[in-house]
Amino acid sequence: MTLTAPTLHTGLDHPMMLRPFVVTERTRETDDTITLVLAAADGGDPLRFSPGQFTMMYVYGVGEVPLSISGDPARPEALVHTVRAVGAVTDAICDLLPHDTVGIRGPYGAHWPIAESTDRDIVVVAGGIGLAPVRPAIHHALEHRDEYASVSIVYGSRSPDDLLYTDDVRDWKARFDTNVQITVDRGDAGWLGDVGVVTPLLNRLAFVPENTTAIVCGPEIMMRVVAKDLVQRGVAADDIHVSLERNLKCGIGYCGHCQIGAAFVCKDGPVVPYARVAHRLGMEEL
Repeated sequence: MTLTAPTLHTGLDHPMMLRPFVVTERTRETDDTITLVLAAADGGDPLRFSPGQFTMMYVYGVGEVPLSISGDPARPEALVHTVRAVGAVTDAICDLLPHDTVGIRGPYGAHWPIAESTDRDIVVVAGGIGLAPVRPAIHHALEHRDEYASVSIVYGSRSPDDLLYTDDVRDWKARFDTNVQITVDRGDAGWLGDVGVVTPLLNRLAFVPENTTAIVCGPEIMMRVVAKDLVQRGVAADDIHVSLERNLKCGIGYCGHCQIGAAFVCKDGPVVPYARVAHRLGMEEL
């Protein structure tokens, strides 16, 4: 990660300016997680983004939070965010209904190197709500499936009731050109799948380590364990990409809340090669 000096803006071009977006669809994923589809309310161009980027969403009168974009990059007119209620702002976001309006800034940040990884094996490993930030990369890979050697998706969740995008997951598993492995920490009476952590499922994937691009997102301990496992299997640390979303506040490198050493997660990340952050990943209070 390298330090990039913030660019100053003035007037209407200021990066802190919000664009109004209106909620067009609302889907409940789990007890505490919803997915919103938004459309530009100002008549302007849709918000085009690369897989892995994020926006800052402002709920009027409540506050602002960073949110990974979780929709299809081929459909920028539908801005999709999946949000878990964990605080005042995210609680307010999860209470939004169709026709409600929010403010959006962005997109910001680095992206998953999915478009740059043609002819390679793609391994996506997600834990919990970490499936939301990698979903755009999965969309891209499956919509351009013939451009990749193999595509594998490993997804772990706390329980069957906590699985996200169940319709998508079912469609992914139904494909003959994609290896999809799902596990939960705790099963229930109706769960017939795997129970346990995600790393044993990597044994079921067929990929050439020196020709693999890995995309890993989830709790930091999970990313650290998965990345180390992939390195032991021969995947280069520079070819393993993780997402760091700690202490993001302004999104543009002004406030310093997300600074790690000389780098800013919002500007130099949140997507970074594991090789750059292996010595920091998992450190408390970073």
